[in-house]
Amino acid sequence: MAHLTDPERTQALVNRVRRIGGQLQAVERALEGGADCAVTLQRVAAVRGAVAGLMDEIMLDHLRAHVAAPGLSDAERQRGADELAAVLSRYAK
Repeated sequence: MAHLTDPERTQALVNRVRRIGGQLQAVERALEGGADCAVTLQRVAAVRGAVAGLMDEIMLDHLRAHVAAPGLSDAERQRGADELAAVLSRYAK
């Protein structure tokens, strides 16, 4: 994300992605190990929630940097809004 210039913020998001990767590995192990369906479903639900939370954070960052930031031109705001609308459209499916 080009607008994320704060290394601590970027690292926090990367750490979050790594945790999600660990959760996905747990789902894979559950499937391969023949875990109870309820356990596997709970793990999948946890991954879905974690990804949704990550998406929310990144969308808010985009909104603040490319739509609501002071000093943006009307064209820049429109481009940022269009990008966000395209992502929301795909995300909602």
